[in-house]
Amino acid sequence: MKPKRPQVSIWYVAIGILLALLVVQQLVPSSAREEISYGDFKTLLRAGRIVDVELREGSVAGTLLATGADQDLSAEGRAHLAALKAGRHAFTAVRVADPGLVPALETAKVPYRGQAESKWLPLLLSWLLPVVGLVAVWSIFLRAPGATGGLLAVGKARPRVAVQQQVDVRFADVAGIDEAKGELVEIVDFLKNPDKYRRLGGAIPKGVLIVGPPGTGKTLLAKAVAGEAGVAFFSMSGSEFVELFVGVGAARVRDLFAQAEAAAPCIIFIDELDALAKARGVGAFGAHEEREQTLNQLLVEMDGFDTGKGVIILAATNRPEILDPAILRPGRFDRQIALDRPDIRGREQILQVHVKRIKLAPNVDLAALAGQTAGFSGADLANVTNEAALLAARHGKAAVEAADFTEAIDRVVGGLEKKTRVMNAREKETVAYHEAGHALVAELRPTAVRVGKVSIIPRGIAALGYTQQVPTEDRYLMRKSELLDRLDVLLAGRAAEEIAFGDVSTGAQDDLQRATELAWHMVAQYGMSATCGLGSFDRSRPPVLPVPGVPRAPREYSERTAEAIDAEIRSLLDGAHGRVRDTLVDRRATLDALARELLAHEVVERETLVRIIHAPPDRAARAGAAAAAEPVAGIGA
Repeated sequence: MKPKRPQVSIWYVAIGILLALLVVQQLVPSSAREEISYGDFKTLLRAGRIVDVELREGSVAGTLLATGADQDLSAEGRAHLAALKAGRHAFTAVRVADPGLVPALETAKVPYRGQAESKWLPLLLSWLLPVVGLVAVWSIFLRAPGATGGLLAVGKARPRVAVQQQVDVRFADVAGIDEAKGELVEIVDFLKNPDKYRRLGGAIPKGVLIVGPPGTGKTLLAKAVAGEAGVAFFSMSGSEFVELFVGVGAARVRDLFAQAEAAAPCIIFIDELDALAKARGVGAFGAHEEREQTLNQLLVEMDGFDTGKGVIILAATNRPEILDPAILRPGRFDRQIALDRPDIRGREQILQVHVKRIKLAPNVDLAALAGQTAGFSGADLANVTNEAALLAARHGKAAVEAADFTEAIDRVVGGLEKKTRVMNAREKETVAYHEAGHALVAELRPTAVRVGKVSIIPRGIAALGYTQQVPTEDRYLMRKSELLDRLDVLLAGRAAEEIAFGDVSTGAQDDLQRATELAWHMVAQYGMSATCGLGSFDRSRPPVLPVPGVPRAPREYSERTAEAIDAEIRSLLDGAHGRVRDTLVDRRATLDALARELLAHEVVERETLVRIIHAPPDRAARAGAAAAAEPVAGIGA
């Protein structure tokens, strides 16, 4: 196929002609005649060196004889004429108001004539050229192709279209969400065999809303549906509909559905639906009328098109609680599919998909890695796999080993290690006792999550230490005893500092915040307080998915209840603090031994941790006594 030649607009031709006229007017006269001053012209006229003259409105032109320099001329004029060859030369000079010019010409018997200058060309160039230029620029802007589409195409939808051959994602590439894939098999079957459902009078759902936290595979699942069905895939983000001009969003919605119906059977995928379909009437004084018009047009289009044509709408969002109720009713998004973070089996399946593109060492156990990545989403696991491959390549390894995955997990969870950060001996020992307290209490509490390793190497922005707890299974319900043990672990670092130094530091700020939040949930939401009873005092509508950083709604209970809640939270925290202090005082020798091990090696793996904790009391006491006798720089007696 021959490439299409770009069409030359008539405006480009018009601008080129006007510019050529401007060049002719400005350059040709000046290049064909010698320019002299009016004074030199009068001098040459008196000397009889002027052959003929043409009088114009603003200039004097004619022919002069160059026979040598004239001393009466100006210095510039003498130099100018001296450079000319002998003979006749055309000249021009700017005319000044001189009533004696014509008598002087008659006295010198120089023939002269008048010349009327054209008025239309300067007028054309001074007025018409800017107008034509503005019209041309406006026309180009209106018709400009590309990403912006120009003003004439501003109402056109510009979805990213992938035809059947371009969608290479299949259900086999999506792991860890088997239930969601099962829900979408029916959609794929309808797109492949529509007569099977039409024969029985069944109607496929018009829209499917995929809900889930970020990184759980919503977009990937929608592409897999298009790939399995073998149909075109129209993809747009909710934020791409609304722009500066009023009515653009509604026009783009209409155009998107028109394109989809022309390409049926196909799939329309709207990512980040919450940017387009927020609940109407929330903004004050109609602040979001344009977005609401776009949403209204989307509702109309979803009501108007026929699913029998083979157009299916998929949408994804991680904030379903803010969507307008009208878009969630049956007949629009009939089916909602919730994606959650994968369980341990799902994480193993996702890792199996991602490790296909890297070279694994034989010692890599994907099941063990899945157990170490509780709470990770599919995107997190992809990031871990990529980080492990980069680490192995950085160290020149032939394959990605288990140690690379372990370091990648630590890097994703805690941040980059900062081994070059210099801490003085007092701060380093404080961090060691703090992390030793967390690890020791976590191992001694029966329902707490076991510790994988402890480190006092700074990570990330503010983490000076890191206690990695590795859950052995996925948990969906927590008993009160388990929550109390978790409170003990959170407060153990602060208590260890108190016991070791008789003072506290600012390092427990995050622990205290998390402990207070956990105690608040136990009292105000879970009904785990004998004083406050079985009531749930959080009356705000909880989001379907947690949104970090979003404050809770104002409380809707009395001041007396608020005081009771505060007192019960304080009681839970004080009780946990007392239990932790008793435990650490009883196991002071073990605490000292673990802290000294951290100071010596900076990282304590689980094997070493278990050996220190479960050492005989006399051995731990001797280790603690020896550690206490050993001087530490910067620590006072």
